[in-house]
Amino acid sequence: MSGELGQPQEGPSHSGLYLPNPEGNEAEVQRSVNQRVGTPRRRSWIQNVLEQITDSPRRCSTPLEVVPVAVLAVQRYLLEGEPRDMEPKPPLYCYDVTISDGVFREKCYLDPSLNFLVYKNILKVGIEVKISRVSCIYNEKRLGQVILCIDNVHCGEPLDSISLEIPFRNRAHREIPERPLRGGKSHYLALWNNEDPYGDIWLSNKQPEEHNFNSKIISLSHLEMTWSNIRNFPALLVRILHKSKLRYYGKPNKKMIEPYQTFLEVADSSGTVSVIMWNALCPEWYKSLHVGLVLLLQDYSIKKSHPFRMQPLPVDPQIKLISTMEKQVKPEWRLPKLNHRFVTRSELDDMPENSICDVIGVLVFVGRVQRSKNKESREDFWSYRWIHIADGTSKKPFIVELFSTSQPEVFENIYPMAHFTCTQLKVVRNDTQVPELLYLTTTNESRMFITGHRGQPYTNDTKVKNFIQWIKTKTSSGELKNTVIGGYYPYPPVPETFSKYNISVKVELFFTAISEVRKEIEDLQYREQKRIAIQGIITVIKYVPYSGATESASASEILRNANRRSTSQAARRESQSQERDGEPRDNGPVSSQCCHTTSASLSPPKKKRALQGPCAKPIPVPQPETSAQRKGSKPDMPITFQRRESTRTGCIGKARKTISGKWESQMWREKKFGLIDHLRYSCIYPESIPRRFVLEHRNFLTQQYNSQPAKYIPQEGRPPNLYDFKSALVLGHFEVTILGLNHEIAISVAFLPEYSPEDVRTSQIDTLLTCMNYSCVFPQELTGNDRFQGPKTVTGDIIKAATELDKVHIVGILDICNLGNGKTEVYLHKIYRPDKTS
Repeated sequence: MSGELGQPQEGPSHSGLYLPNPEGNEAEVQRSVNQRVGTPRRRSWIQNVLEQITDSPRRCSTPLEVVPVAVLAVQRYLLEGEPRDMEPKPPLYCYDVTISDGVFREKCYLDPSLNFLVYKNILKVGIEVKISRVSCIYNEKRLGQVILCIDNVHCGEPLDSISLEIPFRNRAHREIPERPLRGGKSHYLALWNNEDPYGDIWLSNKQPEEHNFNSKIISLSHLEMTWSNIRNFPALLVRILHKSKLRYYGKPNKKMIEPYQTFLEVADSSGTVSVIMWNALCPEWYKSLHVGLVLLLQDYSIKKSHPFRMQPLPVDPQIKLISTMEKQVKPEWRLPKLNHRFVTRSELDDMPENSICDVIGVLVFVGRVQRSKNKESREDFWSYRWIHIADGTSKKPFIVELFSTSQPEVFENIYPMAHFTCTQLKVVRNDTQVPELLYLTTTNESRMFITGHRGQPYTNDTKVKNFIQWIKTKTSSGELKNTVIGGYYPYPPVPETFSKYNISVKVELFFTAISEVRKEIEDLQYREQKRIAIQGIITVIKYVPYSGATESASASEILRNANRRSTSQAARRESQSQERDGEPRDNGPVSSQCCHTTSASLSPPKKKRALQGPCAKPIPVPQPETSAQRKGSKPDMPITFQRRESTRTGCIGKARKTISGKWESQMWREKKFGLIDHLRYSCIYPESIPRRFVLEHRNFLTQQYNSQPAKYIPQEGRPPNLYDFKSALVLGHFEVTILGLNHEIAISVAFLPEYSPEDVRTSQIDTLLTCMNYSCVFPQELTGNDRFQGPKTVTGDIIKAATELDKVHIVGILDICNLGNGKTEVYLHKIYRPDKTS
């Protein structure tokens, strides 16, 4: 059967400026606005611009007046069906941007040369922009339809609030379902991945229909034996055992209206089979179908199964697996009992690699949403986040790599302290690696549940009942309050030796030249995180203590720091003078990692971008005293830490140990003024600090660590500040400067140690400190009321440890992260010494 239902009219536009009577539409809408708000009528900037440019289609024009407008939506789609002679070949995806001038709303087409502003999350909802060049495109297949195109835009600061009462100037933009401005597509895609259903074409809660079961029904086993000789297949009555995430297979110049596909594994009492649901059936049925639902399937076709498709394990080992066919679907068949594979955390230690299991527990850590490229040569990304789940059977949590499972309503709303169930997880482990690698990752058939367990098919499972009893005792005693959300999460760890890591990385070009690191960083898109390896020599290590006070730097302080960073020779001499005096060059939100302007578009001024969003301020590096201030005082005063005596074997010291604030090699003193370039990525932004979760502010916190939404969402009341939430880290971080082997380029990066009984995330046992023979205290074996007590503890002398690395050739494993809006961080994840085997 064809899934291509209700195909819209093709052409460059389904909507735009309708010219036959534009003034009439404007007057009608404007009168209603004036009556409602009681304000005098004022002229719309959008209307003025459209009237200015409609006589010059395809030609860029500068508006007579450039005024700020608000961004209400940024929506993505695949541009298909466009004549190739209309314009140069665009990128794979295009964007429509909805703006408001306070009088009207207008949906505009973003010129593809400006797509990078969306890739970097610079152009986003909720901000003020100034559009300085525009053009228009006519839809020659429809009367009077013209699209306003944005050809140059200056992105400004976030707005406190934007009215959603402003009407669309063009009535076509109000149509439901929403349609893209250009191409033959009937719908928008999710902004940051292709797996999530997005928009109003996706129906929810589709109600089952009454059906007379007098029609002929065939069993799967009988159908397997006879399907090649049957023309009209009888109905199947089956139960859904597994449901896969969506697959989007749209391509340019392919006239598929809704190119989606999903797999269902269904069964009756005689066997199981794979069902493929295609195209328009996916928006109609996908969100309504769930595991355990009974379907009556009719009007389907049958094909031989794809030999390379990985099928999930049978739910019931006694059910025969029928793999000789696949088919298209509509509704239901007979109910084999659903059997889940719940495992406890204590049982996970004994499970072999690639095993499939289900887990239930309470979320104790929820990481920020990150993205990884699906294919290096494409614009497609996977969305994922790391979570920790506790079930009371072990002191260790489940560590889960949670990819989007086409359930954005769950994926974007998980939070610490919530009860969480996830099915069809695969075990990833490596027992020969130190530290031992053990975590779970989602599969194509994984499903998530978070809104309670009543009515779910797994509630009668013994392990589920045991968890529910355990969580009741913890909830009543208030022991689940110490949970964490967000922050940089360096997982999975790399192998302990360079030789093992070399084997594990299956690429021909293993290293990234230090001169190429900047390009690697600039190529990253929003929330993309990538791991690279560089070679060099550690020349500077500086400890930056964590302080809630330093995190709350004022806006004026950040602007002063931004203004200091100039490319002029005078600023360079001043910066070098500061380094001679011992003052570090601060790496604020605007530095070498920020987007560069192009002739096609002007990105926001650096001063403005320093303050975009509540999370834009980096944690400033505490400024040391100048040389004049230090006269008469002792240089390099050590930073002192108090610690409790540890009962763990191998811990050093009992009462007080010190760390010197900074170590600098003689080589650095000789080479730093002759560098060609010094890449500075050692600042840590507030959203990279894990925070203590506060249930009363769960909506605010989940928004901070989710991806940027495609549509503007008004804040409820006055939102808190991210700085108001206590950090889960106590120790602070290190700034590490690595000099390239040719002594021409250096890079300064951050190292964020995460050892603490208070830190519920997994500790990185093999890290910078241990590689420097630096003795540090790992999480203690704590029981009862001792859990989460005591400050983070560190022992040893960093100068002594760092001296052992002086002039030593090292391999540094770096995690590079793009936070959007010009903010990039680089973390030192691991150091190897190639001259040593350990």
